[in-house]
Amino acid sequence: MNFYENPKLKIDKTKKANGIVGWKSPSNIALIKYWGKYGNQLPLNPSISFTLSQAYTQTTIEYKQKKVDNDKIDIDFYFEGKLKPEFARRINRYFSNLIDIFPFLTQLKFEINSDNSFPHSSGIASSASSMSSLALSLCSIERNIFEKEISTKDFFQKASFIARLGSGSACRSIYPKAALWGQTTEIKDSTDFYAIPFGQYMHDSFKKFHDDILIVSKNAKSKSSSDGHAIMSNHIFKEGRKLQANKRLFFILKALKTGDYEKFGEIVENEAFTLHGLMMSSDPAYVLMEPNTLKIINQIKSFRKNKNIPVYFSLDAGPNVHLLYPDEFAPQVQNFIDSNLVKFCKDGDYIKDYMGSGPKELDF
Repeated sequence: MNFYENPKLKIDKTKKANGIVGWKSPSNIALIKYWGKYGNQLPLNPSISFTLSQAYTQTTIEYKQKKVDNDKIDIDFYFEGKLKPEFARRINRYFSNLIDIFPFLTQLKFEINSDNSFPHSSGIASSASSMSSLALSLCSIERNIFEKEISTKDFFQKASFIARLGSGSACRSIYPKAALWGQTTEIKDSTDFYAIPFGQYMHDSFKKFHDDILIVSKNAKSKSSSDGHAIMSNHIFKEGRKLQANKRLFFILKALKTGDYEKFGEIVENEAFTLHGLMMSSDPAYVLMEPNTLKIINQIKSFRKNKNIPVYFSLDAGPNVHLLYPDEFAPQVQNFIDSNLVKFCKDGDYIKDYMGSGPKELDF
């Protein structure tokens, strides 16, 4: 299904279409994990995430009309100031898959510059922030060239749809606070095709949550998330996982609406272990956690038990640990991190993050 296909979005040859756009878009941490897909980047199960703030990608796209007409995508891609042909190839494939939606992509030459505030491919959902910022930029190019009047809601919905085609989790980074992606009977208007905002439904106690990211490793993962999703297609626990995820979604939505920290934390931590359990029971099996990942988790459990503070862990598809807690306990948790957890972090590094207000368009 592609309800954004539009063959009319071709640039009139008499019109100049040069410019620059850009977006700063955050990563997100899934509470209910998306793992496995079907069709064209559609999820096996619904997921929900907190949108972050300090873990982000900033992308700018300078575009100009080609001197010679052809049907090829023309991209120069720079990551952190360095030309990256290997990244350009992935973006070229992504753009090629969007030609039915944005036919003008073959009429322009693009110079893309991208920077992360965190280590790339280390398990902090770098594809979520990078592909969401890229999708938003493409929607801005469409708006600027064709001078389209579009509501904010429709703009972000289309950006979420476009982001999903590059990275499933990217569709959730479009919205502030929290986002839900995937069809579920629990939320009206939910769909597999794009994410929808969820922050407006949450209890106030969740709206200032922290997510400090403890950097266990800065190295690229040994197995990409794309490979992990592909392996899930034939996983022995595939059907059971779908049922489990939907059941857990029901209970975490209730916890988020009522302010139930304990149920929230129980589900979030179980989901983290489930994600990595699915990896370790895949064929072929693989492990992305590292010894310090487990040491940090054990420290968090002990701290919570001893201090009776609602602090919980989550994991993305990598070794780094996300520490989730309410703002009111920030001083105690920060002291705990500095005194007990920093020693397990690579170079003592961690990112002080928190629930964010969503992507920001750059001014030029």
